[in-house]
This record gives sequence, structure tokens and C-alpha cells, in this order.
Amino acid sequence: MSDEPGTPDTPAGSTGGPRPEPLRFFGTSWVNHDDGYTARRIGVAVGSLAAAGVSCLVLRLAYEGVQLADTGAFVTVLVVAMFAICSALAFRNTWEAFGKRPDPERQASLRGLLAIGFVGSLLAYFFRSLTEAPGEKLHRAEYDTAVQEHEHRTTRRSGDPSKKKRKR
Repeated sequence: MSDEPGTPDTPAGSTGGPRPEPLRFFGTSWVNHDDGYTARRIGVAVGSLAAAGVSCLVLRLAYEGVQLADTGAFVTVLVVAMFAICSALAFRNTWEAFGKRPDPERQASLRGLLAIGFVGSLLAYFFRSLTEAPGEKLHRAEYDTAVQEHEHRTTRRSGDPSKKKRKR
């Protein structure tokens, strides 16, 4: 295993270097932008936007249910504010996760909030897929670093080190 997460070296004795970590919906096509990469990006963008739209319709039904229950304006405002704030926080958290690996403990503590704000996560996924595969920038940086380290480790020295002049 390499020091970088998600970039395992090939087994001992093989000649390859680190392998790229597959991304959801993209596999390893993000490395060379081949194997239907553009079509996949379009599909992910359309799919995440459609899922966000359907989610908004479901939230609308929930809002109408609260209205029908006649719970009062205070509860209605609380429900709307909860979904709006949680969606904004989920968007920010998801967007930041595309640039750096999130802390697992923090992610576990935010699980409920992210579940409530799922619309924000879907929108973050949509906006990121307009420019790249979501998470591609982070994975590319890790992969390039792992490849450079592998090349540095496997580069052979030239000359005999015992004949090297020593500084006094």
C-alpha cells in the first residue's frame, strides 16, 4: 500500500505503479477521460439534478402535510428552516469533500444532518459534475503524487556509490 489513501501499489514483483482509485459512476475513466467519460458526466449531472427535483417535490408534499395537520405557523417555519439550513450545510460539506478527504469522525457526527439536507448534497454533486467528475481533482492530485513517489522510488542510481567523492 502507498502512503496516499486509495492509491495502492501493485503487488510485489510486478512492474506497474500505483493504480487510480475508481470514482462512483466513473470507475477509472477519469484518469484519461476515456471510456465514455463525457457521457457519464452528462448523465451524472442530469441524474443528480433530476433527483434533486424529485426530492423537492417530496419535500413539497411533506410541507403540505404539515399545513394539513394545522400545526401552526411556528412549526411550519421550523420545518422549512430545518430543511433549508440542513440543505445549505450539506451542500457546503459535500462541496468541501470534493477538495479534501473528510474526517471520518466528523462525517459520522453529521450523518443525520446530511440525511435531512440531501437536496444540498445532490445540488453540490450536480454543480461539480458540470466541470469534472465529482472528486476528480482530489483523486487526481493523490494519484499524481503517488505516481511521482513511485517513479522516485524506482529510479535507479547511476554509477558506483563507493567511488563517490566524499566531502571533508
